[in-house]
Amino acid sequence: MRPELSVVIVAKNEAANIAACLESVSWADEILVLDSGSTDGTRELCRGAGCRVITEPWMGFGPTKRRAVEAASHDWILSVDADERVSPPLAARIRETLGHPAFPGYRIRRRSHYLGKPVRFSGWQNDRPLRLFDRRAGNFNDRPVHERVVLNGPAGVLQEPLFHHPYPTLESHMAKMTQYAFLGAGQIPGRKRAFTRLGAFFHGHHKFLKMYFFQLGFLDGWTGLVLAKNSAFGVYLKYLKQWLDDR
Repeated sequence: MRPELSVVIVAKNEAANIAACLESVSWADEILVLDSGSTDGTRELCRGAGCRVITEPWMGFGPTKRRAVEAASHDWILSVDADERVSPPLAARIRETLGHPAFPGYRIRRRSHYLGKPVRFSGWQNDRPLRLFDRRAGNFNDRPVHERVVLNGPAGVLQEPLFHHPYPTLESHMAKMTQYAFLGAGQIPGRKRAFTRLGAFFHGHHKFLKMYFFQLGFLDGWTGLVLAKNSAFGVYLKYLKQWLDDR
């Protein structure tokens, strides 16, 4: 007998984005949305789609997602973001996999789009986050950004795609990049050592070289170039923020 599945989503002001996500997981036994103070009608939209909605203060990505997992009704969890879409083949594979799960958790191949264009390289080609898991064997860590599921046991891999639309516009990338840079500054390894403005520049420069050349971003054409440049600026901003905080 297939165990019941809870889809968990954390959201804030996602009314313009979340409907397609909810539609893609409408087959699940439960959809739980943890809302952190939306003012744009997100909660009402989710309730209208039959979701269970709870309201909690924002605690950072890791702690907030962990709280959503804890509040779910079922032990098997599929964690998705409002800008992600479960493809029909992935939905079918998840249902089949839960019939006889061989692992306590599964990584899912994620295909991302940038400014409306698919990204096939730029380091995103190896993106397989752990999103389907039994919460009795794992949950999200405490990281406020770049959070991940810590699983007690091996993980399988599902090859059917989870579609990701993180930056549909340049403005959305700039906004998220600033948010992530300021959150990530406090997580830099060895952060107690002195950072310099020149060091921030070199970290950003290295990020561009890595994404555009070593991770084959140039094969994504103009999209890969813009993505590498903007991502490099985000890294520069993170290290610059840390330097300012440590002065």
